[in-house]
Order: sequence, then C-alpha cells, then structure tokens
Amino acid sequence: MAVCGSRISQMAFHGTPGPHERSILSAAQPFYHSSSTPTVRRDFEPDRPIGYGAFGVVWSVTDPRDGKRVALKKMPNVFQNLISCKRVYRELKMLFYFNHDNVLKALDILQPPHIDFFEEIYVVTQLMQSDLHKIIVSPQPLSSDHVKVFLYQILRGLKYLHMAGILHRDIKPGNLLVNSNCILKICDFGLARVEEPDTSKDMTQEVITQYYRAPEILVGSKHYTSAVDMWSVGCIFAELLGRRILFQAQSPVSQPCLSALYNLSSHATHEAVHLLSRMLVFNPDKRISCTDALAHPYLDEGRLRYHTCMCSCCVNTPSGRQYTSNFEPGVEERFDDTYEDGINTVYQCKEALHKFITERHQGANVPLCINPQSAAFKSFASFSIFRQLQALQSCRLPHNLGSNLCKLLKRFMHLEPKSENAKMGAQWW
Repeated sequence: MAVCGSRISQMAFHGTPGPHERSILSAAQPFYHSSSTPTVRRDFEPDRPIGYGAFGVVWSVTDPRDGKRVALKKMPNVFQNLISCKRVYRELKMLFYFNHDNVLKALDILQPPHIDFFEEIYVVTQLMQSDLHKIIVSPQPLSSDHVKVFLYQILRGLKYLHMAGILHRDIKPGNLLVNSNCILKICDFGLARVEEPDTSKDMTQEVITQYYRAPEILVGSKHYTSAVDMWSVGCIFAELLGRRILFQAQSPVSQPCLSALYNLSSHATHEAVHLLSRMLVFNPDKRISCTDALAHPYLDEGRLRYHTCMCSCCVNTPSGRQYTSNFEPGVEERFDDTYEDGINTVYQCKEALHKFITERHQGANVPLCINPQSAAFKSFASFSIFRQLQALQSCRLPHNLGSNLCKLLKRFMHLEPKSENAKMGAQWW
C-alpha cells in the first residue's frame, strides 16, 4: 500500500506492471488507477531526464492520474546552508504564486516525508519540448515572425514578473522554454528575488550568466533594478537575430561595435535595431522598461500573431475572434516576501518549507509520490548534476570573460559613433 506521508510509494504490484506502474510517478493512494492512464504498451513513453541546472534536475514523466506528460523537477540537498534553502523556498513560493501564460508555474508538489527525513523536493510543472537555446543553435531557420513572437512573449512574461516586484536575475535562452506550438515560458527562478527598494542595501553580484550580465553588475554595482533583466533580453534579442552570442569574443578588441547591430542578419531592420539599442543602454536608469518595450512598433506584428492564433486569453466564437481587453496583464497584488521574516537558521527554513508543502495537499487531488518499482527509478534516484556538468567542460565560459567585458564596457563609454548606422548607438552610453 502507498504511504501518503512519504515521497516513496510502497505499492505492491501484482503480475506484469502496467505502463503507469513503470513510471517514476505514482498515486499515493492504495490501488489507485486512473481510467485515462494508458494501459497499452505501445502508448507508454519512458521517463527520461530533459534538463538540469544549479538547483536540480528535470525529468519528463507521466502523471498517473490523467496519463499526461509533465515535468518533474528534483531538488536534492536542499538544506546544505541557509542561503540555499531560502532560495529554494522562495522559488517554490513563486512557482505557486505565478498565473501567467508566459511564466512557468507549479502544477503539483510531492508530499514530503517526516521532517527528520526531509532532504529533497519534487515539483511538477508543465512539460515544454525545447528551449530557446536549442532553437538558436539548431539549423532550423528563424523568420522575422519567429523573432517577433518569441521576443513578445519574453517581454510579456517579464512584465508580469516586474509588476509583481520580482527580478529574475538569470534571463538566458536556456531558461526560456518553448513547446511545439512556439509558446514560450520563463522558467528557473532559483536566483530570482523581490526587488529591493532600499538602495543602501547590498545585493549579490553572483547572478546572471556572464554573456547576459548587465554592465552595472559587471562594474561592481552593489544595488540594481529590473533593468538588469532588460539588458539580458537585449542580448537574447540580438542572439535571435544573429544566431550567435552577442558578447562572446575572447578580448574586448574583437567584440562587436555598435554599428554591427545592423549586420546581425537581414531581419535587423531599423525598427529592430532601434528597440535593441534601447535595451542595451549602458545607463540602467535610461534603459527601456518592459512596458515601454512592449509598446514599441517592432512588436506590433508579434502581438497580433500571438493573440490571433496562439494565446489562451482570446477565444474563437461563432462571430469571430474575441480578444481580451488586456493583452499584457500584470498582477493584482505584488509578490509578498514577508514569509522570510524570522527565518534565521536552516532548521527554521526546513520547518517552514515542510509546512508549506504539507498545506498544499489539504483538500487537494490524489497526491503523488515516487514509484520505486519504476524502470527508471535507480537512474532517477542517483542522477548527478555534477556528472552532467563535467560533460560540458569544453563549453565553459573563458575564465577571463568577465574582466574582458568590463574593459569592453568602459571602452565603449568613451567612444563616439563612427557611422550613420552607429548614430543610434550613442544612446548606449
């Protein structure tokens, strides 16, 4: 029988296991079988790892309650130190707070064991087939419409986060999930935090992958705003246009000059470069905001295409398409981070997390747990983040990239535009 208070199902299977019994996820209820779960072998899709990051690994699995494929994020070693467990707690609170088509949200969370054995967390989210990084490096051509629709969705989701008072602090192509219908969702909130209005308080600089890191962070600013996310979006916009990382050279001398933005691709029109140059302004106070970027004429076609045939906020009726009254909704209430008040030790955070997860299941649907009978259980239980990172040694950033970018930014601040195309670049500094 399944033990509802445990993350591991003790269900005893009899005879040949069905497809749902071979899955990592199991319903934590005795003899529970969903009528919609596939029962024919040919319908069974094996569970497999699909991604990993600094704070966990993600598997594609089947929800036994309805047979749908979902993403299961395993967050191991949560309570190693106070900073780590507070970040995990913050990410979980955000995932259950979010309600936006372009921001990944939590669908469920597995019940925790007794607090004495509580070391790992398992979160269920929507399954997305790919991410923007994989699309950018693929041989598949990207049209101007693709770029506009992707950029529109990034900004649409980011506006929602910023209106909630949340800085993502790690916007990069790999954290922008995309499904087969080109719907994009911002994910990975392990480094996200609520914007700090008090400029006297220091904020960590260990944020944002270096290729997408804003100049104010590179030059050592102790306080920053949502403008750091907009710089990252600008870098991604340029990457979508040129299919290569914008700031990737081994030295500041070989970095692209501002006029080179027009040479990114044939899709780098005057409107595109104008919006891009507004995103890549060195002064964060003058950098364009999400709201203003969404109002830029370059995104008009992207907005139209998204709301004509892609979004869930507009519906088709017998009389035609009924459009929503608010194309880029915000939030009614900002994200409240006062739950962190009074958490000063790892055990206090552990207690708070355990209570938060337990309360999520009160009156909810049939809870889920890990199935040790699954064919993939051994691999799932022992899957190592570090083993995967070791395989990417050859893809690591150059050790001197940070200092090179700092030199580059300072050099740009003392340059003058040298061509007609570069006049717009004067806004950068």
